[in-house]
Amino acid sequence: MTLATQPLPNTPAPGPWRHPLRLVRSRLQRWFHNRLPRTDTLLLTQRNVYIVPTRAGAMLVFTLLLLLVASINFQLNLGYLLTFLLAGSALVGMHVCHGNLRGLTLHLTPPAPVHAGQAVALDIRLSSERRRMRYGLGAGVIGADAAHTPLAWTDVPAQGSATVQVTWPAPQRGLHALPLLKVQTLFPLGTFRVWTVWRPAAHVLVYPQPEAHPPALPAGEAQPGHSGSATVQSTGEFDGVRAYRRGDPIKAVVWKKAAQAFAAGRSELVSRDAQSTQHQQLWLDHAHCGHSNLEARLSRLTAWVLLADNLGLDYGLRLPGRDIDPDQGPGHKARCLEALALC
Repeated sequence: MTLATQPLPNTPAPGPWRHPLRLVRSRLQRWFHNRLPRTDTLLLTQRNVYIVPTRAGAMLVFTLLLLLVASINFQLNLGYLLTFLLAGSALVGMHVCHGNLRGLTLHLTPPAPVHAGQAVALDIRLSSERRRMRYGLGAGVIGADAAHTPLAWTDVPAQGSATVQVTWPAPQRGLHALPLLKVQTLFPLGTFRVWTVWRPAAHVLVYPQPEAHPPALPAGEAQPGHSGSATVQSTGEFDGVRAYRRGDPIKAVVWKKAAQAFAAGRSELVSRDAQSTQHQQLWLDHAHCGHSNLEARLSRLTAWVLLADNLGLDYGLRLPGRDIDPDQGPGHKARCLEALALC
């Protein structure tokens, strides 16, 4: 019977001095990456394309050395022939591998905003002006887990372009610089790895993650000059819509909510209550979210913004130091979500 040993409670955590080579390597990489200019379009030349042998290439070199020693020891002419034939093929493969990447033009499309917890999609276009096809080009994020964010591979046609999509797990909310990207190739023999390091200039906006099961929208507030008789309907929704009545104009129908009802098998139509809307406004207030934690408040406000937009309601947003007047539409929703991301 064996017992698992537990670390002593006062045992200090291993510091960076225990791995000096790893520390020096990380600092050198950080220094090198910070020297790279930020750009969304990169032309690959001999100055920014690098090449090293792979493990297969190192084994080939070791095998060639053994063949050469054996040929010299036993004076085998066919051994010389095989050794130099393989060595020449490896040198030609090195030249072809380097040329397979050199001369490409990389262009990154700025990514669309996402919510926290989602993956950021990075669209990279690889363009070539040469008259021969380029094979086996892979693009990915430097430092990402290869199991969850593998390289995206493609071939670039002669005098054409190809687009690959690289995913990157979105960090916490806010405006973030994009991570370092790499483009590499192993073509044609896999004995050499040619790659480049790319530092994009674009940023990505990450919205807060919406609350999974938010409560109903808050009650509407009476506008100045009107009595505060606006209340919350029995359904718990903002009192800006009502059941459809014969004679209501088509433009007053809330089609988003009607589509949801049709999808659920109901034939319910609702219209905007012009009289109610005139006397009240829906405000999503940061101070009345029911949470003490900032991130929980922003998560609930995000869910409310998405819900109000889905219902086609006019809504305003109150944040510390900033108010966004009531409105509706994709532009208004984007302004509100951006304010929540940068709060």
